[in-house]
Amino acid sequence: MRIMFPAFVHKDKKSEYGISFPDFPGCVSAGETPEDALHQGEQVLQFHVDGMIEDKEALPKPSAIEDIGIGDAVLVALVPVLLPGTKRRYNVTLDEDMVAEIDARTNNRSRFLEQAARQALMN
Repeated sequence: MRIMFPAFVHKDKKSEYGISFPDFPGCVSAGETPEDALHQGEQVLQFHVDGMIEDKEALPKPSAIEDIGIGDAVLVALVPVLLPGTKRRYNVTLDEDMVAEIDARTNNRSRFLEQAARQALMN
């Protein structure tokens, strides 16, 4: 499931564009352009949410943009996060050398493939 969280992009005269998330205090990133800041923000927010899920922490409900002050933000955006859904078993066909490479890096092939797919879908 994909859920959208509000993000603020900020710019000081002597800095890159920063991005912060009012629903996740301390979850911040930056980029040279607003587009880069949004891209970096998507990645850091997904990493943050994945960590919360792994630690079994409750995720906040996304704030409505009209309910939060924008302060000195130069851009307000909604950033997508993929949340885990119901796990199901699938039969897939993969190159055996690729499977050997995957198995050399992890002891959980399904989790590895799921994380790789999630990363590819976020780009």
